[in-house]
Amino acid sequence: MFIQELSSSWIDHPFWRKSFKLEDEALLKQLLASKVEELVIDTAKGLDVEVTQAVESSPAVNTPPPPAVPRVPIDQERAQAAKLLKASERAVTSMFTEVRMGKALNAEDAMPLVEEIAASVFRNENALISLVRLKRKDDYTYMHSVAVCALMVALAKELKLSAEDTRQAGLAGLLHDVGKMAIPLEVLNKPGKLTDNEFDVVRGHPAAGHEILLSSTGVGDVALDVCLHHHEKMDGTGYPKKLKGDQISLFAKMGAICDVYDAITSNRPYKAGWEPGVSLQRMAQWSGTHFDDAVFKAFIKSMGIYPVGSMVMMKSGRLAVVIDQSPKSLLSPIVKVFFSTRVKARIPVEIIDLSKFSQDKIVGHEDPVLWGINDINDIWSK
Repeated sequence: MFIQELSSSWIDHPFWRKSFKLEDEALLKQLLASKVEELVIDTAKGLDVEVTQAVESSPAVNTPPPPAVPRVPIDQERAQAAKLLKASERAVTSMFTEVRMGKALNAEDAMPLVEEIAASVFRNENALISLVRLKRKDDYTYMHSVAVCALMVALAKELKLSAEDTRQAGLAGLLHDVGKMAIPLEVLNKPGKLTDNEFDVVRGHPAAGHEILLSSTGVGDVALDVCLHHHEKMDGTGYPKKLKGDQISLFAKMGAICDVYDAITSNRPYKAGWEPGVSLQRMAQWSGTHFDDAVFKAFIKSMGIYPVGSMVMMKSGRLAVVIDQSPKSLLSPIVKVFFSTRVKARIPVEIIDLSKFSQDKIVGHEDPVLWGINDINDIWSK
């Protein structure tokens, strides 16, 4: 049979494609064991069911979350985000593996994943984005695509783009690095420094990805543009076209920022990731040359001046980690205080919503490494 549509949410079944030919016993067992209770088959492409009358049905149409989705606390969204990330890893790995094997990509198959990610970001932009930063070194290539998808959606929301532009921005983020599937694995996964020749191979991934997407189905202009131009820089020193300033589209400018932010905050085989707040500070120094200044400012607003996972110094001399943003003020997030710099020791954990607590405030970012704190991710994520 040819499966045209699965009735359950994408996250509740093991298939990254929304339509496929069911001709494998193992796939049938997966389908029967999943939470899917109903599905639509296309009898023009496969066998019909053995009944006298077939009930006509139309494929469900997924729609992006509306701009007015109520925001939920990060603790409430984190469990759903964790579940989504696990399913996303499986889906993107399967999708990119098929591309590496030379199979054509259908963007419509990826759209349910984009919409699940967008829905999570609209409920609480910090839950999924902060959790995906904790990706393992060995799954960086795949989860980086998920992270950039989420970051693009959050930035599109901040820029007040239309629902359709937001969907296309998310899809572009998911597919921006598909060209890396054309890179030999020994180069892509090399733990040490690349040679000049190997670096040239890696620099070819935007053009390779663009070619892959041109031969794919359902890929729009936004994804093609971001795939080819997410390494362009405002001063014209980027690649592959050395575009400059307004020659770079809004979506490519967005892609450049989201790609770099996730790259520098993620642990890699050859380098530990930077703390989120420190990363934004360093990226700010590149704004105007690497990044569009207005888009970067919008990115900061979408992430928060003190992103979730940032370690900060309080006026009281205590160290805290940011665990959620406050809708009331970018300068007054919700923090978890855990360390006294006066006695240089851990103290009982205290959660403070700085928008409601005026006796203390953040005075600046702090680097956990300088304080010998190596479990900062455990502190904010638990």
